[in-house]
Amino acid sequence: MALGGRKGPAALAAALAVWAAVWATGSFAQCAPEAYTVQTGDTVFTIAERRYGDPEKWTLIYYANEDRLRSSVFQVSPGDVLDLPCQEGEVRADATPLRQGPDNAEMKLITGSNYAPFTDREWPGQGMVTELVNAALEATPSPVTYSITWQDDWSKHLFPILDSKEADMGFPWLKPNCAQTPDNERCANFHFSDPLVEILVLLFTRPDSGFVYDTDADVIGKVLCRPKGYFTHDLDRPGREWLNRGLITLVQADDPQACFRELMAGRVDAVTVNVFLGAKTIDDMGLRGQVVPLDKPLSVEGLHVIISKKHWRGTTHLYRINAGLAELKKTDRYSQIVSRHLGVFWDQIKTN
Repeated sequence: MALGGRKGPAALAAALAVWAAVWATGSFAQCAPEAYTVQTGDTVFTIAERRYGDPEKWTLIYYANEDRLRSSVFQVSPGDVLDLPCQEGEVRADATPLRQGPDNAEMKLITGSNYAPFTDREWPGQGMVTELVNAALEATPSPVTYSITWQDDWSKHLFPILDSKEADMGFPWLKPNCAQTPDNERCANFHFSDPLVEILVLLFTRPDSGFVYDTDADVIGKVLCRPKGYFTHDLDRPGREWLNRGLITLVQADDPQACFRELMAGRVDAVTVNVFLGAKTIDDMGLRGQVVPLDKPLSVEGLHVIISKKHWRGTTHLYRINAGLAELKKTDRYSQIVSRHLGVFWDQIKTN
């Protein structure tokens, strides 16, 4: 839900200008979590800059206040109370005392690299979602030994590895709209856990484009770019059906960089990717200040653990994940894991 009244275009433009500015330098002192009352003129960017020394670390604020900020990410109003977590200064992996080798583990999971900050063997703790899975399996009421195998060819995960039960469960996977598309390959063949974490899918535009996204009607007639092979179910969800009804034009470029090149050439109105991929691509291409995100998310997508519907222990294993995740979210450990990885992500971009 929204947090009170909307700010005017000038305030929003100022907030997005901060988002697109060169990353500030700053060090993190020891701190305690804080309940902060939003003041006149505050944005998530100015609050992040004051709290963390870097406006790009607004995602730490978002994930600590997800229920309140989901509908309009960047807009806060005077009097709103936000939880401001700490970013831990020491980058270290979360403890994983139950992990054992694949030969003697009762539950075998599979994931892959090149999906930072969520899963990556070179990332601290091998990624945010990897640590959340570890922590959930430790917090579950019926813990078992487990292992995590890495296979960087993601095309092999669903078929044959999970389908043949060579591994029991895989992560992290997006869940299509299975009620609308029950024949979708993932929906027809796999069960999904509760979301481990949710990611924002945003519209990225040029600041002089005049593109305003307050309601879905504002997108009708636009040309959007999303990389080839990426999901499109959010564009056709019930009540939207932009593709099925021919209400928008979707360009599917070869990769994220190609989409942003189309944007800069004026051939598309916006690029639509998740906030982390968008920020990293903008940074890699030297487009800071030339591309900005719109404040309203296009969609919010969960990352899940999945298991084959043919797996004889599917219900039991899903219960372990879901029960452990529910217990984990009752503690500070969940937010500490998320906040730590968000801090690492923005620090790495800042130092590039």
